Amino acid sequence: MNRTKLFFKNSFYTILLQVFSTISGIILPLVIIKYYGSEINGLVSSITQFLVYLKLMEAGLSAAATYALYKPLAENDHKKISAIVSAANKFYKKIAVFFTIGVLVFSIIYSFVVAVPISQFETILLIFIMGLSGTLEFLTLSKYRVLLNANQKVYVISIASIIYDILNVAIILIFAYLGVNITITKFVALFAVISRSLILKIYVSKHYKYLNYKEEPDNSALNQRWDALYLQILGALQIGLPIVYLTIFSDNLGIVSVYSVYYMIIGGINNLLGLFSNTLYASFGELIVLKKEESFENAVKDFEYCFYLLITIIFSITFVMIMPFIKVYTMGIVDINYYYPLVGFLFTLNGLLYNLKTPQGMLVIAAGHYKETKWQTTFQGLIIAIIGIPLTIYCGIEGILIALIISNIYRTIDLIIYVPKHIGGDKIKNTLINFGKIFIYTILICLPFIFYKINISSYLEWFKYAILVGIYSVLVVLLGEFIFFRKDLKNVLTRIKRIFRRN
Repeated sequence: MNRTKLFFKNSFYTILLQVFSTISGIILPLVIIKYYGSEINGLVSSITQFLVYLKLMEAGLSAAATYALYKPLAENDHKKISAIVSAANKFYKKIAVFFTIGVLVFSIIYSFVVAVPISQFETILLIFIMGLSGTLEFLTLSKYRVLLNANQKVYVISIASIIYDILNVAIILIFAYLGVNITITKFVALFAVISRSLILKIYVSKHYKYLNYKEEPDNSALNQRWDALYLQILGALQIGLPIVYLTIFSDNLGIVSVYSVYYMIIGGINNLLGLFSNTLYASFGELIVLKKEESFENAVKDFEYCFYLLITIIFSITFVMIMPFIKVYTMGIVDINYYYPLVGFLFTLNGLLYNLKTPQGMLVIAAGHYKETKWQTTFQGLIIAIIGIPLTIYCGIEGILIALIISNIYRTIDLIIYVPKHIGGDKIKNTLINFGKIFIYTILICLPFIFYKINISSYLEWFKYAILVGIYSVLVVLLGEFIFFRKDLKNVLTRIKRIFRRN
């Protein structure tokens, strides 16, 4: 299967996974809030994000192993592939042990430090059970995911994850409806994690029969894991630190539930957009190691152009439709207020800024430039960690969002300077023009809705308005491109037509 066909296959199943993940992300918090209350939802969200930090024990290993596998997979070097996977497997087993110990220690500390809505014993048990999913992933799923990602078989992981999402939602929905304790419900949901690992094990055993886990581990192939760690720390800070700070500096876990509901929307959009870069890491990595410079530069330019038009449309719709969605989603919930227009605006703005740097960030990972960018990444993390404390204490959710926005602005500026100079791709001038277009189009799309307020009371009404706003957004963007950037639009459309004809 050629690179283009793989891209489309990976993209289709990753989009399908994102649809299921988004639906799951919408259903589960609402189920927990309805049957267990906002404080329990806040507790679950808080524990989940703290566990993200414990999973940093693995940080860098997956990225380093994936990058190390590009060349031997391209050359069909079975011995080298086995040596790298064997080394990764060995590390993952050690990590699983330390992670489990870390979860036990964390569960005891958390139950004494945080004002929890359930007993200390039950809190410890809940944290341990939620942590077990991470242990199971390290012992089973991780080694398969590394190999399949590097070999551009993302669609296999997506299919297994779709099945996991369906089972996980079904279990939690049924058990919550039956009034089963949240701890028991989370324990039974571990079956979904086991099923995903089992599917990947069966696939890898069938299609990679040459794989030998007893091969002498090539530990040198994973030398970049400590540098890759920095990039994963940044991702963890972006996602987890706001909830950590809100847990520590607020006296009610309900505020964590408010944050998690807004993040559910923007996180779902980020994941949807991330699928385009996730399916292309291996393709760009292969072009880099094989030194196909012209193909690489053309592919990057076209990807950046299409991606920036896409985020313009998606985030313009989000700016307009996020608060009507929050209104409908939280209708009937009275234990805490979820309607904060400023929070909705700041969340959406941060999501847009976060995705501005996706094309450049993707190339850093594809090229394996972890060490070269670690200090810039560290500085971005420090912006969130240091500025975030006083801003969260004095401004709450709005404060931590401002810290995230500042950090994303810094990192975007850094990457658009670094990537063209050290890796290649599109010119800084073209990227800045794309940025300008994004903000001009977004303002033009959102402007009418400052004067026209959308007032809805059902999901059906919301979908109708979302479709209309979406059509309006597409028309504004395409009209602008046709008038001012007709040549670029024509080149990309011609390339897309050529791809479809070939396939």
